[in-house]
Amino acid sequence: MAIRPPEDVVEDLDAFLEVRRDAGPELRWAAPDQWHLTLAFCADFPESRLDDLGERLARAASKRRPVETRLSGGGAFPNVGRARVLWAGFDTDRVEVERMATGARAAVSKAGGAVDGQRFQAHLTLARAGRPIEATRWVHLLDTYAGPAWTVDSIELIASHLGEGPRGRPRHETLAGFPLGPV
Repeated sequence: MAIRPPEDVVEDLDAFLEVRRDAGPELRWAAPDQWHLTLAFCADFPESRLDDLGERLARAASKRRPVETRLSGGGAFPNVGRARVLWAGFDTDRVEVERMATGARAAVSKAGGAVDGQRFQAHLTLARAGRPIEATRWVHLLDTYAGPAWTVDSIELIASHLGEGPRGRPRHETLAGFPLGPV
């Protein structure tokens, strides 16, 4: 379950990073067409339960409201001194987005899946490092970025196909979309 930024937002961030990517040869950059904010991740969801999951996600999404957001700033996981992941942040109504994540995670659990991951933190993964790196300069660079605003008005059910993307990376496929707010 995820939020996908619209094409113009992706293009803006991609243009910002394009001239800078070569300065980070230790980083494996995620493909811009695969960028999304993961609300809930389930590594192995039973295919026979997808219809139930879809119904539960539709109900969870109907209880949330659209929010204005923009990609802004960034950070590194687990920390800037030993970064394995470089990410862009979200300038938005964090409470509402956290509620979207809580609803999506509950839908997965109630439909028979096991939610993976740690505490939710709104971020968009930009790059991964094969070994920990010192990422202060990257985080400072991302802190100068503020992309165009858009309205998040839906969430998506996305399947990850590991190893099927370019250079053996995951390929993400949208299976369904769910509008936010009452229908």
